[in-house]
Amino acid sequence: MLVAVDGPGRRGKTTLADRLATRMPGPVLRVSIDDFLAPREVRYARGELSPEGYYRDSCDLPALVADRLRPVASGAASLGGLPVPERAVLVTDGVFLHRPELRSRWHLAVYLHVPEEETLRRAAVRDRALMGAEVERRYRVRYLPGQALYRREVDPAATADVVVDNTDPAAPVVLRWR
Repeated sequence: MLVAVDGPGRRGKTTLADRLATRMPGPVLRVSIDDFLAPREVRYARGELSPEGYYRDSCDLPALVADRLRPVASGAASLGGLPVPERAVLVTDGVFLHRPELRSRWHLAVYLHVPEEETLRRAAVRDRALMGAEVERRYRVRYLPGQALYRREVDPAATADVVVDNTDPAAPVVLRWR
């Protein structure tokens, strides 16, 4: 079984995916799209602040499919030399997991909603050490517009099986369960 926890940056995807993983019956494997980032020269080929570059070029989706999704879905006995238990559930967290090239692979797809201002607040706390004073600018110019492009093209909230308001990560609210 393949489970996706999707949503914009700083929305609590990893935390929720980890919680789901501990509550799943049977063996669970975890992966993050962050483990499948495209090389820097690919991610920033359209410019360091390009929203389109963020959406289209950030992740190596073919590698995610080939190295994790396809093997687990087909019942492979191992991944990278590590054993895969029978009937393992793979819980994947990350941005853009409802893209057309991935959507049909998920058995269960969750989309997290958090207001943009809350995202900016979380980013300022978490990313200041990494980006310094540039954090808000990068979010306003690259990340949030890249997510807006994704929502316009894909509408992940409409295609997700479950939509969760994760404004308060301690008390997520299910908005829709299909």
